Amino acid sequence: MSVPERERERTPHRRRAGSSRLIASVNYAFNGIIYAARSQPNMRLHLFAAFFVLVATLFLHLQRVYVVVIVLLVGLVLSLELMNTAIEAIVDLLTLSHHPLAKVAKDAAAGAVLTTSVTAVVVGYLIFYEAISHGGAQVYEQLRSVSLSVVFVAMLATIAATILLKAYVGRGSPLRGGAVSGHAALAFVAACFIFVLSSSPLVGTLGFVLALLVAQSRVEGGIHTIMEVVYGTAVGAVIAMTIFLVLRVGHILP
Repeated sequence: MSVPERERERTPHRRRAGSSRLIASVNYAFNGIIYAARSQPNMRLHLFAAFFVLVATLFLHLQRVYVVVIVLLVGLVLSLELMNTAIEAIVDLLTLSHHPLAKVAKDAAAGAVLTTSVTAVVVGYLIFYEAISHGGAQVYEQLRSVSLSVVFVAMLATIAATILLKAYVGRGSPLRGGAVSGHAALAFVAACFIFVLSSSPLVGTLGFVLALLVAQSRVEGGIHTIMEVVYGTAVGAVIAMTIFLVLRVGHILP
């Protein structure tokens, strides 16, 4: 057999080997993301925030350039959180005792994530404010005609979803404790409707501030952990956004 013939026989094997290595690399990457999401509460918080922000970009029909900026910021924050997790793991592996430099490395990595997160929040606020003021004005005006019965149904749906989740997990009473904070869920549903129904962005922002204070009080009182409050916030926000989308897509609103 000549050399070219042997090379042709080896080519499919090389391609399969290269494809297997690529698939393995992708699997390793997803394993890292899953590990960070399971072990790091901040990563779960960032993922929740990314989900709501990306849905909001579709909901408000942002211009393409704004969507690109949002996607880049989301990817940057998540990437830095993964790097922070990797740095913490390396420091823990190499440090046998509580060395001051180990704390510096962890704090600096966490600071990088915090700086980028704050920047993303500021840029996101400016983008969404612009969208609501101009491009999303028609959507905003439509949603302002939501009836009181819709608000009532949303509150009942939030209570029902919270109780069902607590029953599924099997921890906590309907009104206190548990895997999902019902107070945080109701507070953020109310904040979403206050933001939509009020004619002032300032009033809507104050509604979210009050919702954050409710969530913070549940943590301070030792009734819920931070992640239980985040889960409650996610439940309330998902229900509110789902109702808004159904009303808009279904052409229920005038």
